[in-house]
Amino acid sequence: MTTQTWLTQEAADRLAAELAHLEGEARTEIIKKIEAARAEGDLKENGGYHAARDEQGKIEARIRQLKQMLENAHIGTPPASADGVVGAGMVVTAIVAGDETKFLLGSREIASGDLDVYSEKSPLGSAVMGAKVGENVSYTAPNGKTISVQIKHAENYS
Repeated sequence: MTTQTWLTQEAADRLAAELAHLEGEARTEIIKKIEAARAEGDLKENGGYHAARDEQGKIEARIRQLKQMLENAHIGTPPASADGVVGAGMVVTAIVAGDETKFLLGSREIASGDLDVYSEKSPLGSAVMGAKVGENVSYTAPNGKTISVQIKHAENYS
């Protein structure tokens, strides 16, 4: 199952630039590190070789993640929620366990600045997803406590 992500044009451009860097010079750099470490000899005891291979794995995983995200992304802004329903790509102002907080519901990839980000699949995200402004919802935190949430405001992230 693929997950569709709303991305601003700025976020999409930033992610595309990161992908280009990883597929180009970062791959070339890591290949050179692996070749240099391999030239040192015994691969079983070669910490530099194993570190370079681990780094290569992380780069390749990030490349796959970025490609999947960009292929399934909607560029622009999510449709405005005329009926006040909270959805992905929205900045939500809520009272969570008695404290007012403002957060982006969506992916860390689209956020810029100091705004907290919660995935739609997180306990808080799941609780507020589909809720209406003014509604009270609750969720169970990982520590087992029930947390109450009152939705105050929701607007598209831009």
